Amino acid sequence: MIQHPSDPELDLLCEQLHQLASEETWPATSLQACGDAGVYRWFLSEEDGGLGWSDADVVRGYLKLSAACLTTTFIITQRTGACRRIAGSSNEVARERLLPGLASGATFATVGISHLTTSRRHLSKPVLGAKVDGDSFLLDGYSPWVTGGVYADTLVVGATLEDGRELLAAVPGNAPGVTAEKPADLVGLSGSATGMVKFSQVRIGPDDLLAGPMENVMKAGVGAKTGGLETSTLAIGLANAAAAYIREEAVKRTELSAPAESFAQELSDLEADLLSAAAGQPLCSTEQLRSRANSIALRSTQAALSAAKGAGYVTGHPVGRWCREALFFLVWSCPQPVQQANLCELAGIVD
Repeated sequence: MIQHPSDPELDLLCEQLHQLASEETWPATSLQACGDAGVYRWFLSEEDGGLGWSDADVVRGYLKLSAACLTTTFIITQRTGACRRIAGSSNEVARERLLPGLASGATFATVGISHLTTSRRHLSKPVLGAKVDGDSFLLDGYSPWVTGGVYADTLVVGATLEDGRELLAAVPGNAPGVTAEKPADLVGLSGSATGMVKFSQVRIGPDDLLAGPMENVMKAGVGAKTGGLETSTLAIGLANAAAAYIREEAVKRTELSAPAESFAQELSDLEADLLSAAAGQPLCSTEQLRSRANSIALRSTQAALSAAKGAGYVTGHPVGRWCREALFFLVWSCPQPVQQANLCELAGIVD
């Protein structure tokens, strides 16, 4: 079992993930390998059956995993989001029922909460509503973006009551009225099986309720880390993979040496700022870190494609996959200030 980010076993796991990497199919083998290596215990406290890694160590682990296979690592972030919401709940019944299997990797959970944060917030009617029915709630509607919904044993979803209060619930993936639609065909990371999950009169009892009803339920409790460092970390991990490819090519082609050195220095500085933020000593805002991470993910992957020449444009070459995956960071949990900064950079507008 991997005990810390510098454990050689983590490097062996990452090599395995790299060999298996694909954005087109659900990475069942890779996810199982992560479970066998104890990856899912990184994010949980020892009390909850985990290893209790610090935020900085989690970032170090995520950097390595995302450089090896972004699809697998993205799925793990959604799994971790569900686990942390369950672990942070005061519902002991749900915690005792769900956490052991999630910590070991025997079961899979994911989240359906984007409609409470960024996606579909502009709509006047909530896309997933909840009504009180005795001591239970009935869920009706849909969650638009759920990763691995068709494979989930548990769906941690958010819903909105008619009075505007919100709740979070752990819904069994096979509960009556739950239907996971065919996953969307994405530009990249289609293997994450991300798509819509529908709810029709799905009953949520007291044992399934994780938080609420309350206003702004996403800001309550442990695990409330939307818009945090995960997205920046994975973008930097992807950039590391592309930069490493350029460095390898530079050994044979001296004209690539200067770009390789420039990317290496930029990534070193960015990782230092990321780890400072994870340690609670930020040197810049979360939005600035994210926009810088987005920028280097886009630039480094396209530079890798240029270095690979025509071979990189053939389906199956990793640099082509990395270029498509880099686009994901323009839309994944991208706050307005980050989006604006990326647009200005792409338009050549300098502050």
